[in-house]
Amino acid sequence: MLPEQSLGEAAQKALRNAGNRIVDTSSGKTDGLDKCPRCGSTDIHYSITAKALVCGYCRNQWNEDVAEQAFGLDSAIEELRGHTMASGTGDIREDLTTVTLKCQGCGAEVVIRVDEQLQKRCHWCRQTLSINTQIPNGAVPDAVLPFQLTREQAIDRINEFVGSRRAFAHARFKSEFVPDNVMGVYIPYMVVDGNLHAVMRGTGEVTTRQYTVRRKVGDNYVSETYYDADVYDVRRAFDLLVDDLTVESSRRYDARDNTRSTNNILNAVQPYDTAAAVAYNSNYLRGFTSERRDLNIRDVDDSVEEKFLSIARAKARPTISRYDRGVRWEHEGVAVHGTRWVAVYVPVWLYSYADSAKGEGSLVHYIAVNGRNGNTMGSVPVSHPKIFALSCALGSMATAIAAAIGWGWFFLG
Repeated sequence: MLPEQSLGEAAQKALRNAGNRIVDTSSGKTDGLDKCPRCGSTDIHYSITAKALVCGYCRNQWNEDVAEQAFGLDSAIEELRGHTMASGTGDIREDLTTVTLKCQGCGAEVVIRVDEQLQKRCHWCRQTLSINTQIPNGAVPDAVLPFQLTREQAIDRINEFVGSRRAFAHARFKSEFVPDNVMGVYIPYMVVDGNLHAVMRGTGEVTTRQYTVRRKVGDNYVSETYYDADVYDVRRAFDLLVDDLTVESSRRYDARDNTRSTNNILNAVQPYDTAAAVAYNSNYLRGFTSERRDLNIRDVDDSVEEKFLSIARAKARPTISRYDRGVRWEHEGVAVHGTRWVAVYVPVWLYSYADSAKGEGSLVHYIAVNGRNGNTMGSVPVSHPKIFALSCALGSMATAIAAAIGWGWFFLG
């Protein structure tokens, strides 16, 4: 623990050091032909088995540089001052939906709807044209974390997940379950580093005596346990370094809104090894779908601050073990010395199911598989009659066991 420092003093110090710095993470390539470095072909795709970009013509394999090192985003977190933002986190322009590219192969002009796709084939020479410039519509991140888990491996994990829950699954779900419908999706996240100072103040209690009082209530006697405790003023102040905190940057997958779909499961398949994310190249997205970022930094700032506070509470927890009746934090906050924001696409194999009998308004159930480490979580619609029947059976069994024990004591006693 550091000597106590008020949050106001820390905030003023942070303000003096404040300032925004934009790190340019653009590739430097012009929009259009994204060529193989060996032969110049534009027939490029990402191979999960090879874990690399592969040229379809000369079979050359390569990967983009790790983004943190390529753009100087790997400096020590304790040195962060103000706000450092990679250029892919810039504010979104909602009116930007189309981009016209001039094919460098034949000169034709090709229109790409950038809210739907970032690559398109030239209709004359059939070469693949790519969006490389970071257009301000949220579709181009700073970095991408490529898939490592194959589609077949994801299907196996989804089958295993559903198989362990089949006993109580709805009959219609079991008949309509087709795991082959899984899709590879790149989900947009903001990855945040933070150099913080946390200040917490509250009251803690230490038990000095515990005793039981037995008193009569009507015709019965009841026992009540009481505690005597010493009450202390508890204060904690410490520096805090947060590395690679991830937060959703798409409203569609916002975990706080679960009224139409079980999208909260996306957080349950973390963590992602975002330190291994490579500089953006649209060819990593080829053959997969991607969700466009539609939240700016100011839209997720409150959520990030709350997560900073949660981390601060967790760090303080080992220091308050002597207060056996707990500590109630009454005043808490964090002063931000510096943050670093990077927009990253993370890989998810996603299976979705909507009850066909309930039509358009039915709850969409998702099963997600982390495309890097295979962590799996999801939602399976259950049969309520089956659960009710089981609870009744367990209740009857408990009653029978209690009765047997009671009769046993009766005959023994």
